[in-house]
Amino acid sequence: MKLVYIGSGKFGIDSLDALVETENNIALVITSVPQPAGRGKKPRPTAVASWAAKHSIPFLEVEDVNRPAVVAKIAAQNPDLIVVIAFGQKISNQLTTLPPKGIINVHASLLPKYRGAAPINWPIINGENRTGVTIISLTDKMDAGAMLGHTQTQIGSEETAGELHDRLAKIAAPLLVETIGKIAAGTVVYSEQDHARATIAKKLKKSDGFLDFNDSPESLERKIRGLWPWPGASAIYASTGGRREQVTFALAQAVERNAPPEVKPGTLDENLNVVCGTGALKIKKIKPAGSALMNFRAFVNGRQSRPGDLFVKIEK
Repeated sequence: MKLVYIGSGKFGIDSLDALVETENNIALVITSVPQPAGRGKKPRPTAVASWAAKHSIPFLEVEDVNRPAVVAKIAAQNPDLIVVIAFGQKISNQLTTLPPKGIINVHASLLPKYRGAAPINWPIINGENRTGVTIISLTDKMDAGAMLGHTQTQIGSEETAGELHDRLAKIAAPLLVETIGKIAAGTVVYSEQDHARATIAKKLKKSDGFLDFNDSPESLERKIRGLWPWPGASAIYASTGGRREQVTFALAQAVERNAPPEVKPGTLDENLNVVCGTGALKIKKIKPAGSALMNFRAFVNGRQSRPGDLFVKIEK
């Protein structure tokens, strides 16, 4: 089939790699305009733009996919099907009704759970033990279209959102190829979602990662994994010697608390675990601001950390 691909994020790269190995023809790629990135804030093409250039596939970098000139260029390709993955722009009815085989989206959750902008993060934060990928048709309502296929996977006990992102991207690729094959053959089944079971995976912001050590160690451990690498679960490290710096936690483990109940949450106990509301956190990986990710032992040794040092919540 003749395809138009619409997407910007890295999540779709494995699927693109799989599609070019099939008999399908990716006639055009639509992606977002370059965005400032890195320390120099120079505009950087999207991962999808770089992929298209590497594979000599025509692509357009657009601020608004729904502009008449963009829609006209998509229509000129006479695509059988449009595939949307990790794009970040709302797509209008004039596009969803354009191709004869419709327009489909690859979503990184087991719909109807976790509709929205952060479907990979919230299952980890909320303590789910499984997630997956669902392919749906696009509708006006966010992530509410009919389901064409899905695949599921267990979430690892120490798996971060970044690791889960990469793994879901890989398992999405064969599912997409299989689903497009069924669409071409006319054997695909469209199943309505159970809208009463829908939940929302709201967009994350930096302040969502400001840790409160009055919370339970189990919820903090999940939040640390679910927010790595972005926006990151952060706090201020304040040593008894007067040093203060912002840090981001990448991995931790809930443990029993050895400190007496009156010890302030956020304090390092005699084992250099962080005292929390009902237990403690054993920090495994940490990233000081402006430095590389490191094991907590390297952090402790470099700062001569000791019991009584404190992690303080960042105020919004």
